[in-house]
Amino acid sequence: QVQLAESGGGLVRPGGSLRLSCAASGSIFSFGDMGWYRQAPGKQRELVAAITSGISGYAESVLGRFTISRDNATNTVYLQMNNLKPADTAVYYCNVVSLHGNSYWGQGTQVTVSS
Repeated sequence: QVQLAESGGGLVRPGGSLRLSCAASGSIFSFGDMGWYRQAPGKQRELVAAITSGISGYAESVLGRFTISRDNATNTVYLQMNNLKPADTAVYYCNVVSLHGNSYWGQGTQVTVSS
């Protein structure tokens, strides 16, 4: 079994920054894909950024503002979010995929961008 502990959400003004963290623990010691999704009220969950084997990809809406990184030694994935906009307001979910293809989700952390 895998547990994901997310942290770093909160309330920030437009133009501000936040850093999300997601630490994976449990019976699996290494992962393939690691990523962040978000879901705004009334909208579908969407992929924000993902990273695997050092290669990262981003949604067009966050390109140049968000940076995803990972620490394989601690099975932690990060999302640095800069120049935040009200449109970035959502619940952000961490997702990790084991080397066997099993997908695990975090509980979600709220990010609110408002003046």
